[in-house]
Amino acid sequence: MKLQKCRNAAILAVLVLLAGVVEAKDIDEAEAQPVILGPVTRLPLPRFVSLKADTGNVRRGPSLTHRVDWVFQREDMPLEITAEFGNWRRVRDMDGAGGWMHYTLLSGVRTVVVLKDYTPFRVRPEVGADPVAYAEHGVVAFLEKCLPDWCKISADGNAGWALKTEIWGVTASEVSE
Repeated sequence: MKLQKCRNAAILAVLVLLAGVVEAKDIDEAEAQPVILGPVTRLPLPRFVSLKADTGNVRRGPSLTHRVDWVFQREDMPLEITAEFGNWRRVRDMDGAGGWMHYTLLSGVRTVVVLKDYTPFRVRPEVGADPVAYAEHGVVAFLEKCLPDWCKISADGNAGWALKTEIWGVTASEVSE
């Protein structure tokens, strides 16, 4: 009798493990990707930040001895951090331009850039919802929260919902409250 209980427990354990494997296979491929953490901050890579200053030198390498390749000149511009080295972060903008910036020039405040002219900020996260305002291509807006397909953003005193496909500065799978 004791042997039967052990065998049943072992079978049950195998079934539970198999159920976990089946569920793991059902997870989206994007969710199954391992999260890469930066070696310095231990924050996820890549991740989005914004430019804290109104200008910021972008260097060819992670030190002051490296040549300046770019100068970003737009405070609050969203940037994507793709690597870390000491006090330096490798960043890129929405056009893919970038290099290494000192971390003190960056802020954790999240912003986005509007990708097309006449992008509506809607009252609700629905395609048919009334627009609160319209934004031109290149407008920088502050990110408030994101749903699977929509983000609530604000610029120049106007707040509303925009489709993720119409802004740059968030990932397609990003959801936040």
